[in-house]
Amino acid sequence: MAQRKYPNQSSSRSSGPASREKLIPARTGGRHRGTPNADAEGLWLHGLHAVVAALRNPERKKLRFLATSNGLEALLSHIKVPEPTAEIQDSQKISRLLHAGAVHQGLALLVQPLEEPDLRDVCAGEPDGKPRLVMVLDQLTDPQNVGAVLRSCVAFGATAVILTGQHAPPASGVLAKAASGALDMIPLVRVINLARAMEQLAELGYWRVGLDSEALQPIADVDLTGNLAIVLGAEGHGLRQLTARKCDFLARIPVSGELASLNVSNAAAIILYEVTRRRTSG
Repeated sequence: MAQRKYPNQSSSRSSGPASREKLIPARTGGRHRGTPNADAEGLWLHGLHAVVAALRNPERKKLRFLATSNGLEALLSHIKVPEPTAEIQDSQKISRLLHAGAVHQGLALLVQPLEEPDLRDVCAGEPDGKPRLVMVLDQLTDPQNVGAVLRSCVAFGATAVILTGQHAPPASGVLAKAASGALDMIPLVRVINLARAMEQLAELGYWRVGLDSEALQPIADVDLTGNLAIVLGAEGHGLRQLTARKCDFLARIPVSGELASLNVSNAAAIILYEVTRRRTSG
């Protein structure tokens, strides 16, 4: 395996006590202004898996629950006594509360946005002595892609997902539906300054691995032990220059054929699988 190096920079990974400086999470305004399925009271989540996950999440404040008869029947196979009690409505009325084309499966739940945690609170330490794995998304703007990344992160046991405060989608019903419930299962950390956040990850003992389709070394040659922060770039643009410089090393997922790169959510699933495979195989 290739030795770990710090290209284009001196090491910012500290063996001493971590700095006490904290990032201020960039809030999304509490009402997700501008998202099509938010209203003055809160945010509408929709779809079976997103609603089930939110109902099961004790940290999620639930305000109102609407369901068709068929939708409630499907939900009751997952949760016997949902709170709040479902209001039976027809499908068209539920559709009018959501964005155009929403596939709600007869279920809609009005909730308050989750509190977004501090990076240090989520990423510090190693639970049960096991190394941590976080996903860092550099200005991903498509809620479908971000939702798919969240889903893969939950499936492979990641600790958290870190997003930029700007140029990233709000935690909307669209994202929640794409995440298939993962929005309520993994901490979503928004940061104002991604470069500073990556420095903090280094201070907390993380190796920062950036995926770049033009990197010289394939991911197979990279040491993936220890605490890892996997860094993915935006759709179509990849990693920004400063973000790439903050990585300890860059690697590519080898692909064959005319397409030089993968969809970002596919790349996330592949690298998460590779990390898990190596850790479980020893």
